[in-house]
Amino acid sequence: MADSVSVDMEAISPPPEEHIIRTRHGRVSVAVYGDQDKPALITYPDLALNYVSCFQGLLFCPEACSLLLHNFCIYHISPPGHELGAAAIDPDDPILSADDLADQIAEVLNYFGHSTVMCMGVTAGAYILTLFAMKYRHRVLGLVLVSPLCKAPSWTEWLYNKVMSNLLYFYGMCGVVKEILLKRYFSKEVRGSDYLSESDVVQACQRSLDERQSLNVWRFLEAINGRYDISEGLRKLQCRSLIFVGDMSPFHAEALHMTSKLDRRLSALVEVQACGSMVTEEQPHAMLIPMEYFLMGYGLYRPSKLSVSPRSPLSPSCISPELYSPESMGLKLKPIKTRISVEI
Repeated sequence: MADSVSVDMEAISPPPEEHIIRTRHGRVSVAVYGDQDKPALITYPDLALNYVSCFQGLLFCPEACSLLLHNFCIYHISPPGHELGAAAIDPDDPILSADDLADQIAEVLNYFGHSTVMCMGVTAGAYILTLFAMKYRHRVLGLVLVSPLCKAPSWTEWLYNKVMSNLLYFYGMCGVVKEILLKRYFSKEVRGSDYLSESDVVQACQRSLDERQSLNVWRFLEAINGRYDISEGLRKLQCRSLIFVGDMSPFHAEALHMTSKLDRRLSALVEVQACGSMVTEEQPHAMLIPMEYFLMGYGLYRPSKLSVSPRSPLSPSCISPELYSPESMGLKLKPIKTRISVEI
């Protein structure tokens, strides 16, 4: 009974406050959700998405919402021009690089007065946050990455992105672009077929894509298609990392590569079966148990198990070995498959 009351109280939190912040690299929209006295969790979505279309499924999961909002204030950072109701970016404004976007995050944290944060990003957003963590190591306490990127684009990805870039520039958010993006985000099962209708989450995503300013998406795509390989710098990260990837994601192999490059003592990989890249929307429930045990390493719990104040600073102490045990990470829970790296 106590659990259900706690979840309900978290679920009825007021809607996020929208902030438009001026940075050296242009304006950026940040939606602030929760009590700003709590530690900060920043999110960054994938290409052509914002926090509504990329993280709503996770936050609509009552247990996940309770876990996150009880312990954090969430700062949803949108790529430039991806926020709800965004106008087209001035064509004379320079196209930002991935480094520019990472530096922009540092300015956002300065604006809100946060020295350290927890980070959660999806695919392109995961790359930007990982790059931010590498450039500003002292400011990142942990990374929760969903179907992340860490290498330069393969020839196949580069070609797909170039086709999409040209279509966006000359024809806008047309049907072909949406089809490419949906394949990027979701597994075939939820995208539907001639015999099976699209799922509600895919239909909602399509409506969201229709609202995007195509040239703003083109700008973010140019930044991501021009990214460089950050693999060799990953082992220098001192923060803990939790990686989720759908086993049907086109970036599945890249997530495995990234995990192999991270410090084994501070990282874990959770493969979600029968799922595409956007685990936060397609199977958000699969993220709950791994995230809960991940956050326990910082002394953070769901309300019913709370033993320390969520307002106290997050501990930078070493990760406990039991955090990544198969039992803790939900090995027995379908559809989760967990890979644990073990020191020999």
